[in-house]
Order: sequence, then C-alpha cells, then structure tokens
Amino acid sequence: MTDADKQQANRSAESGASKPGKALTAKQQRFVEEYIVDLNATQAAIRAGYSEKGAAQQGERLLRNVEIASAVAEGQRQRSERTEVTAERVLQELGRIGFADLRTAFAADGSLKPVEEWSDDLAAAVSAVEVITKPAGVDDNGRALVQHVHKLKLWDKNSALEKIGKHLAMFVERHEHTGKGGEPLLWAFLRELPE
Repeated sequence: MTDADKQQANRSAESGASKPGKALTAKQQRFVEEYIVDLNATQAAIRAGYSEKGAAQQGERLLRNVEIASAVAEGQRQRSERTEVTAERVLQELGRIGFADLRTAFAADGSLKPVEEWSDDLAAAVSAVEVITKPAGVDDNGRALVQHVHKLKLWDKNSALEKIGKHLAMFVERHEHTGKGGEPLLWAFLRELPE
C-alpha cells in the first residue's frame, strides 16, 4: 500500500466513511465503546481521541457509518443481555409504579401488613417506609405504651404513567411557531425581505 493509499484510508476511517464489512479502526472501536456509556456522540468522540473542536460533527458523522451503527447496536444488545435490562422489563417496572394500589398494603383493620406479605408489584412501587414511634400512654399495669406510625412513600406515579404514555405514543406534543404578534411565520419572513 502506498503512502497516498494509507492517507486516503486514514481519512476515510476518520470521517466515518467505510465500505460494508470493513473492520473498525481502533479509534472507531473506542468511539463505539465510549458512545455506549452515555449515548453522547460529542463526548464519545472526544474520549475516543478525536479533536475537541470538531467533535460534534465527527460524532454525528461516525454514527452515520454503517459499521459503527451496527457495532453500537450490537454493544447495546450485549449490555442489555448482560444486565438483563430490556424494554419489556423497564415497562413492567413502570407499570408496577404507575398502577400501584396502596390499599393492598393494609390489612382489613387498617394496620400495615408485614412487608413479606406485600405483592411484588406493591414492593416495587414503594420507595421508602418510615416507622415513627410515639408514646401512647400507659397500660393497666403501668407500663408505657407506644404507638407505631408507618409512613409509606411511593415512587412518582404520575411520572411513571407519563413515561408509559409516551412509550405508547398516547401524547403527541405539538409545537406552534409564530412570528411577531402571533402572525404566521411566512408573513413575518416575507415582511423582513428587502423590496
């Protein structure tokens, strides 16, 4: 391979241009590994050794590379397999939080059921249990009585339901853009054009 060929190969590798089936360079592989950490292409490019000045453009260019995109997808699949975190499992946990029924934590007499009697769904929805001990007078034998007040704190139910709704595309966000004074943008743009 001539020096010119090597330089061209380096430029192609650096720019993200690649032929199908071609192995990643060490720098591109490092980018893939770094991108999987936080899904931030700019920071991944910097950590992989690309210039900080052009990292945003380089990260975007690298993600368009078929081999890099494939390596990222494979890395994410392997991580999901390793951690056993799947979209289905995340949705299931969000459902436990979003559809939790606090009434199931209590016995018929209003006392809190022991934790071991809670359903898995209820246990997943509870973020904290606080037990407060208060004096409650004395019994017939003169012994001090105590009252236990239990405070249950659940994970944010609204947030869980909102995330489920977004996943199911139940909420469509619309953004309306207008010109000065609420007029259509086209009119505002045309008014600004020189005659």
